[in-house]
Order: sequence, then structure tokens, then C-alpha cells
Amino acid sequence: METNHRLHKELPPIVEHMKDYLYVIIGAAIIAIGFNVFLLPNQIASGGVSGISTILKGVFGWEPGIVQYAFNIPLFIAGLIFLGAKFGIKSFVGTLTLPAVVLITASWEPWTSNPLLGALFGGIAVGLGLGIVFRGGASTGGTDLAAQIITKYTGFSLGTSVLMIDGLIVISAAFVFDIEKALYALIALFVTTKTIDIVQLGFSQSKMIYIITNKQDEIRDAIYKEIDRGVTKLPAFGGYTNKERPILMVVAYQTEFTKLKHIIKTIDPSAFVIVSDAYEVLGEGFKRY
Repeated sequence: METNHRLHKELPPIVEHMKDYLYVIIGAAIIAIGFNVFLLPNQIASGGVSGISTILKGVFGWEPGIVQYAFNIPLFIAGLIFLGAKFGIKSFVGTLTLPAVVLITASWEPWTSNPLLGALFGGIAVGLGLGIVFRGGASTGGTDLAAQIITKYTGFSLGTSVLMIDGLIVISAAFVFDIEKALYALIALFVTTKTIDIVQLGFSQSKMIYIITNKQDEIRDAIYKEIDRGVTKLPAFGGYTNKERPILMVVAYQTEFTKLKHIIKTIDPSAFVIVSDAYEVLGEGFKRY
């Protein structure tokens, strides 16, 4: 095991860089395909430069891929000027790849003419693609760079800046198309955000459990013995009594949680238990770094 780990650490840096570039290209391609087969044909302008290109396609008939180049490249240059050279070549690759694949797949037939399905699956495709690009340590440029520039010079939070830009795009879509299309765009934006979270964090497969009990040693020993999980004792004080009352913290897979709950209930039915999702757990007994 140590040998394999050492070999992994000794992989040439170029291999890791190539993997990142592959993430960026694949992610940008997924976004572009989702745009052409789901969002554009249903006139769903769900924010970003792609949303702007959808609106300009509806108003002037301009080719979305060309419009995206016309916005992305100047925005990338503006990012370099106002924010510094922190985006790197990977983000530039994403900035170029996305419009290129939009142009290549422009002749593809829509996969659905139902705007609700277009919003849902378009949002999933964009979120999946962005999540993969982010895993490659890059971005696809566009209005995200504009939002960062606004944040730097106005003091607004990044979330507020993104919301302002995407909100203006969605409102514009309501005037250009109709209010219903704008509502579908909001659905697509929501789905995109949730999909990015899933790609970045994964589905929750683990639970984090906090246990407040008077039978700490018995519960700790039972957890060690019955489900073979480590237990961390956190220092804490009762707010009413002001007496020390440590909290046991355990991380376990969902498949182990029912058994863990049974252990606690059997030993101390009056124990106070808090359970939350743990989306990514790294370390011994779980996923490796």
C-alpha cells in the first residue's frame, strides 16, 4: 500500500496538469452541448454569457458561439487587467473551448421542445460541466469575471454581484421572450447551482453524529466494538449547569447509521443526538486524499 502511494506521489506534474486540462475541456463541452440541445432551442436564458447569447439570438439572430467569443475574450482580458494574472492558461482554455463546441454542435437537433424539460436538463448539463471545470481548477470566464471585477471595486459580495448580473439577464429574457421563459430560466439556474454542489461535494454518503450523554464511555466502547468507528470527544459545557459535559462526535456511513442509533438508544435512551450530512470525508476509514 505504501509503495502504491509513493508511486502515486511521484507521478510527473505534467500528468496532473494534463488531467486538469482534460477536466476543463470535457466540462466546457458538456456545457456547450447542454446549451445547444436544451437551453437555446427553448429560449431559456439562464444567466451568464450563454444567456446573453440566447437573448441576442432571439432579437438579432446572431450566432451564439460568435457572441460568446465576443464577450468571453474581452472579459478574460479585463480580468487579467483588473484582477491580475491569477486565472491561468486553464481558464483561458475553458474560455475558448466553450464557444468552439457551441459552434461545432450548432446544427444538432434539440433533444426536447418542452421548456420545462429543457430547463431541468439544461440546468443539469451546465451544472455538471461547470462542476467538472471547477475540479480542473479553472473557470469558463464570462460573467463570473465581470462579477469579480464588480466585487473588487464596489464592495458587494461575489454572490450579490453574480445575482445582479444573472438577474438582469433573466429580466431581459422576460422582456425579449415572455415572463414564462424567464421563470423557466430561474428553474435552470437553481438546478445548475444544486448540480455544481453535487459534482463538487458528491452525494452525501456519510453522517456526522454528535452525542450528548451521561454514559460516554459505554457508548464510545460500543461504537468501537460494534461498528469499528473512531470517536472524538469534544470539550463542552452545559449552558444551564455550566458544568463540563463533553460531546462525542462520530462520522459513519449511512449504512452504519441505523446500527449506531440502536446502540445509543439501547445504552442511553435519554441521550441527545444531532445528525447532519457529511458530504466529503477524507482520511482513514473513508476516502483517500
